[in-house]
Formats: sequence, C-alpha cells, structure tokens
Amino acid sequence: MEATEQFEEFVTRPDGEIPLDLAALSIAAHDHRVAEASVLTRLDELAQPAPVNAAALAQQLFGSGKFLGDQDNYSDVRNSFLDVVIDRGLGIPITLSILMMEVGRRAGIELVGIGLPGHFLVGDSAGNFYDPFSGGRALDVEGVKQKFAAVRSGAKFSSEYLAPVSTRAILARVLANLISAYLAAGSAPSVLWVVRLRLLIPGLSVSERVAAASMLSDLGRFSEAAAVLENLAEEVSVVEADRLTQRAHSYRARGN
Repeated sequence: MEATEQFEEFVTRPDGEIPLDLAALSIAAHDHRVAEASVLTRLDELAQPAPVNAAALAQQLFGSGKFLGDQDNYSDVRNSFLDVVIDRGLGIPITLSILMMEVGRRAGIELVGIGLPGHFLVGDSAGNFYDPFSGGRALDVEGVKQKFAAVRSGAKFSSEYLAPVSTRAILARVLANLISAYLAAGSAPSVLWVVRLRLLIPGLSVSERVAAASMLSDLGRFSEAAAVLENLAEEVSVVEADRLTQRAHSYRARGN
C-alpha cells in the first residue's frame, strides 16, 4: 500500500486501534525509504530486558544517554522521523515520547502522551510524568507546571494540559512540527505533502483546516485550498460559511 493510503487507513480507524509506531513510520516514508521491519525489530529489542515500570523505562532509554534530545539542532527535519530518531539517537520531545510509548507498550507498561503546549511529555498510569527530551526526568504536577512556565513564559497553566491526548492528536502534532522544520530548512515544497497528510486526520479543528488552506494557497495550490474551505463551509454556521466561501472564491480566482 502506498504511504499516503496507509496513513489515511490508519488515522480513520477508531483512535484506540491506530498503531502509533506504524503511523509514524508512514509519515517518514513520504520523505525517504523506511526499513519498517528493521525499525519494528529495533523497538522490540529496546523493550528487552523488560523494565519493571515507567521510571525504569525512562532511565533505560534516556537516563543512560542512549537517546538524547537534540539541543543543538532542534529544528532538524530528521528529528521528526521515528526511524531516523532511533538510528541517530537524537530527537525532539514528541518523537522521543513516541519512542518511549511504543517501547513501553511492548514491555507491557501503560503510557500516554501529554500534549503540553510547547513541550511533549509521557504519563503513566500512576499519575507520574516523564520528559524524554530532558534525560527521561520524572516530574510531578508541580514539575510539569515549572516545565510549562519555562517554555511558555507568562502563559497561564491549565489542568487540562495534563490530560492524555489522542493518537490522532499526536500524529497531527508530528506533522505540525514537520511543517515548521521544512520551512526552517528552506524546503517549502516538502510542506505540501505534510499539509495534505494533516488534512486526512479526522477531527482537525476549523482553525487548523483554515490554516492548512492558507498554506496550500501560499504553495500555489489554489484549487486545493478552495476545496478545503468549501468542504469546511458545510460544517460551520451560516455566517462563517459565507466568509469561508468568499475566501474560497478568491483562491479559485487566483488560480485562473
């Protein structure tokens, strides 16, 4: 199955049935050839010997220095690809968190993603949090608040930030990071496939879909941008639909 079709098949499953590891690899397959079987074997190997709990797993993966947060080249595109992260031993918070969650799943440890604005963490069933980007450091709620304050100076913390996020939300965030990374690298054309993948994810918010349409327009894909807004207009209020329809018309006019 072609990588885009595979990704779409994954994200349209019930959220609990989406294989996070395979979905992440299907994203990477849009950028380069992925040795899927080899990556899955490596994840299996990382789960051996099986750690007794999340704290031990965090230490095994990150405290040992086996996998590190890429402090020097955070925006490097390679940090968003799970297979490359495993190969290089470097990543950003969300890909290192995916790594921990998938190794944990293989070891029988229940873990969830915590989508803190500006930083991604992992949570366990006991209410503890871990920061894979910072050596797998264990955090309590106060520690999470301090981390939030460090990355979102002056912003107000909400207890909602501690809630687990869906698999779809994790994948959408990986793609959002990729857009930023490609733009930082001056690879705007590569943004196109990333935006298209994000639009395949069910439940993407109105604002995110409008932003995706704007990005498609910036890339010269005016008909695609218009179609996104026209489809969205069928789901919103009459007033909002009129605004979106007018904007879609302007996109189509630019494409003529």
